[in-house]
Amino acid sequence: MNNIFLDTIHGKNTERPPVWFMRQAGRVLPNYRALKENYTFSELMEDPKLAAEVTWMPIYDLGVDAAILFSDILVVPEALGMSLKFTDAGPEFGAPLHTFDDPVAQLKRDMSKLDHVYGAIDKIIETRAEGKPLIGFCGGLLTTFCFMFRDNVRDITFKNATEFLYKNRKASEQIIDALAEVSIEYALTQVKHGVQAFQLFETYGGLIPEDLYLELFLPASKKILNAVRDAGVPTIYFPKDLGNGIKAIDKEVADFVGIDWRMSLNHAREIVDPEVGLQGNLDPRLLYASQPEIEKVLNEKYLPFGRDNQKWIFNLGHGILPDLPVENVKFVIDWVKSVDWGRK
Repeated sequence: MNNIFLDTIHGKNTERPPVWFMRQAGRVLPNYRALKENYTFSELMEDPKLAAEVTWMPIYDLGVDAAILFSDILVVPEALGMSLKFTDAGPEFGAPLHTFDDPVAQLKRDMSKLDHVYGAIDKIIETRAEGKPLIGFCGGLLTTFCFMFRDNVRDITFKNATEFLYKNRKASEQIIDALAEVSIEYALTQVKHGVQAFQLFETYGGLIPEDLYLELFLPASKKILNAVRDAGVPTIYFPKDLGNGIKAIDKEVADFVGIDWRMSLNHAREIVDPEVGLQGNLDPRLLYASQPEIEKVLNEKYLPFGRDNQKWIFNLGHGILPDLPVENVKFVIDWVKSVDWGRK
């Protein structure tokens, strides 16, 4: 397949950076909102035809260069026996791990819980928009670990998880290992069904100290990413808020690393292994501004960086916010595709 996203992630020079956005298949799109009037999030995710329709929606409605599988990071805990429900307020587990005397004993592997994802990938591939690749993904280990202990959808401190982590180091390591094993099989099966790139989403990479994250979570994350690369698919690691800890993500870990909006791309390029490409890091909140203001930032910060750096995928520093003006999202994508990047 000839595609600017695949060319870039495979290390080829291109006339411009590719562009796609995290959470691009969601509430910012009018067509998605129309679907949500008739279907729940779970119904959209679990019905292969609907999941395929939502996955390709940003290709047609926004003009991005790649699609990402429409699913959720918390399907992996489901495959470990946890009961998950998606409410209007957010995802809830029926019995969070901290409610058990022995949380490790509650993890009972059932990979059939993921079959609906593979069915969705098959339908996505079958209905593929011509020349557009599909990105697969799973949740980062710390992020998934945190949700497995949460009993209040409004809790963004994840107190139960962090308390358990510090009090029960051995049991925490066993849970991390169980998550990694399921994630590896899940990721490799996504590859078998046709995804052409893979991203590990570590939304809460900055929740614990950098050194503890690198000690406890990076080795198992590396196993997931290396398994995917060994299967011939390039990888992106997005450890949001890890700060200067991204220095540890070298070519032995991933092909590209996602940069959040708190860190400048220039600083990231200085500290990250030059063999590793960068993805990001536009602050999604900039898209609340007027289009002239948005264009000014793009011209002053992103155009010079993209001119000088071939190993870069244009993306946000986190996901699209649901109330962003869709015309501004489209404006940024059109700008990326139409501006003269001045690449030789």
